[in-house]
Amino acid sequence: MIILIQFVIGVVFGLGLLLSGMSNPEKVLSFLDLAAIRSGGWDPSLLLVMAGAVGTAFIGFRLVFRRQRPVLHDRFHLPHAQTLDWRIATGPAIFGIGWGLAGICPGPAFVALGYGSPGIVLFVIAMMAGMAAARVLANRQPALGVALSE
Repeated sequence: MIILIQFVIGVVFGLGLLLSGMSNPEKVLSFLDLAAIRSGGWDPSLLLVMAGAVGTAFIGFRLVFRRQRPVLHDRFHLPHAQTLDWRIATGPAIFGIGWGLAGICPGPAFVALGYGSPGIVLFVIAMMAGMAAARVLANRQPALGVALSE
């Protein structure tokens, strides 16, 4: 039953990406191209999608954490780390660079596989290889970090 619910949530997420156009790298790149503001070619719609996502998450987290436990599990799984390590700093930086270069991130990339574009297929293969390499590297390196709180 839980897998079916997770599948439905994934389908809703994918449909949202399709309807908003965020599975199209050209739409994302036209948002990231700030030089296009002068020529009128800049597309601010991604900003609206992000605002909607942040607003939904803000309200959702407030509602969820009022509960004693999640609906489909016995407890919340929250991070307990109190240090900021190199993975927390470099991971988002690499993600952002990749998103800026390719115009697509993991969720929309999987949705865009349905287009059958060879470029998207190559991107997903490279993304999966990069994720595997990051996991191997993370498991081999000690977690060097700084305390977030005293």
